[in-house]
Amino acid sequence: MSNTPFKLSDPFGTAPTQPPFTQSVSTGIPWGGHPVTHEYTLGQLLDRAIARCDDHDAIVYADRDFRLTWQEFGELVDRMARGLMALGVQHGEKIAIWATNVPHWVPLMFAAAKIGAILLPLNTSYRSTEIAYALEQSDTENLFIINGFRDTDYLAIIYELIPELRQKPRHLLKTPKFPKLKRVFFLGPEKHRGMYSLDELLALAGETPWADYQARQAELSCHDVVNMQYTSGTTGFPKGVQLTHYNIANDGFWIGACQNLGPADRVCIPVPLFHCFGCVLGVMACVNHASTMVFVERYDPINVMMSIEHERCTACYGVPTMYIAILDHPLFAKFDYSTLRTGLMSGTTCPEVRMRQVVDRMNMTEVSIPYGLTEAGPVMTQTRYFEEDLIRKCTTIGQAQPGIEVAIIDPETGDIAPIGQPGEICCRGFNTMKGYYKMPELTAECIDKNGWLHSGDIGHMDAEGYYYITGRLKDVIIRGGENISPKEVENFIGHMDAVQDVQVVGVPSKRYGEQPAAFIIPKPGADLVETDIDDFCRNKIAWFKIPKYIHFVDSYPQTASGKIKKYLLREEAARLWPDA
Repeated sequence: MSNTPFKLSDPFGTAPTQPPFTQSVSTGIPWGGHPVTHEYTLGQLLDRAIARCDDHDAIVYADRDFRLTWQEFGELVDRMARGLMALGVQHGEKIAIWATNVPHWVPLMFAAAKIGAILLPLNTSYRSTEIAYALEQSDTENLFIINGFRDTDYLAIIYELIPELRQKPRHLLKTPKFPKLKRVFFLGPEKHRGMYSLDELLALAGETPWADYQARQAELSCHDVVNMQYTSGTTGFPKGVQLTHYNIANDGFWIGACQNLGPADRVCIPVPLFHCFGCVLGVMACVNHASTMVFVERYDPINVMMSIEHERCTACYGVPTMYIAILDHPLFAKFDYSTLRTGLMSGTTCPEVRMRQVVDRMNMTEVSIPYGLTEAGPVMTQTRYFEEDLIRKCTTIGQAQPGIEVAIIDPETGDIAPIGQPGEICCRGFNTMKGYYKMPELTAECIDKNGWLHSGDIGHMDAEGYYYITGRLKDVIIRGGENISPKEVENFIGHMDAVQDVQVVGVPSKRYGEQPAAFIIPKPGADLVETDIDDFCRNKIAWFKIPKYIHFVDSYPQTASGKIKKYLLREEAARLWPDA
């Protein structure tokens, strides 16, 4: 393996000109002369970062002054990996982790990768039924947990699901409910009945000879599955998305390149690690470019602002609701954001007024917008750091990532749509998942016979290769034959000074099929009434797009990763206005 660091030969250049488009399909073109993909495993990527920046900060928690250099990070990974091997963890075994962004989360991710195990991040908001489903469906052999999160006691749930932990020696664990499960670990120094503690795991490292550890790494392929992400489960049962080293390592490289990340960058990561936003867009982008990872264990606006100032972060990650909470916080002006320049805003389209505040007030002039889904590794398109047009950052999801084909496909005919015409956003390339675990039928529904991965999002592409989202296949509101884009209406109403956030959904209507409804969060202290919304929209957008119904709320139902559960808003709308 070469120790030559990744380097973009022209990091401040612009992307090469795309050829003229005749259809809504493009393949991202790399800039700076870099090859489209590499074939390193996650362990090899970490070794390269260590060789490049061994004494630089790799992992930092500003609220507890916890920091590891790249060299120290690598040594901790090796100890965890050798401890796991000493306990008998084999190539291909699953290692589930049910924890917030605690300091040993990322070292465990790379320890698993170095011995050929598959990391299975579990949603921190899961309850007993969801955890049981994930452990059983995934055939998990190993489980790491912490005490709990918010009002959920993880220890109590696990002891209830696996009473054998209290009854049998931990090395003889057998449970009929989860027949594949062999070991349970507590991700901390405390000892719990039937579980291995973190200290005990690390102490076992010496029982695995270094030669055996090296031999295990030598047998790995970059095309092995390394991460199994369960979809958020906003509809139906969660599906285990199998992602390989090749998928997430290469996607991480280009995610970081689109932000112009390098060893001098310090990236504040308050998004959850169990989600692709944290462990791929965050961790994999940083490891590819040897950038420092500044973690926040649990999202809190003050902790984020403090971390940015204290660690002089150059980048910050978050969904729009996170940025809104920071911008509107009464202590916002007390902190220094002068070192910021870039970062990611993902999860949903940000209203222009809010994006402008992020750029102007937080100094994130090079903020980037990625788009994708877990099955796509997860990013397929992204705006570039050198893109100066703020409107494009607010209204588009950027251009195709290098090496990834992105197409707008007509859902009725299966043909690639002409430029500017709507269809389903699809992709294929190095980023495409290996498939859903033990779900071949659902995999075939997601990835068609031509290799196109279907996103379920409706959008279009313009003549310059920029993609736009207009809604979900089931989110598009059809009122009396007129198609209404919820995103378009949300972006418009979002310009109102008194509106903090807005979500638009369809209400079933006997007469028109559907009517648009808006759920609005007013800014603190704002005195909004329904007629204010109507007055703001009238004569500015088409009459049929103006929300027929308005409901003011304090918050939206969200997944743990910050995505708004629109299906619950649709259910609430049907309940509020049954006679629409």
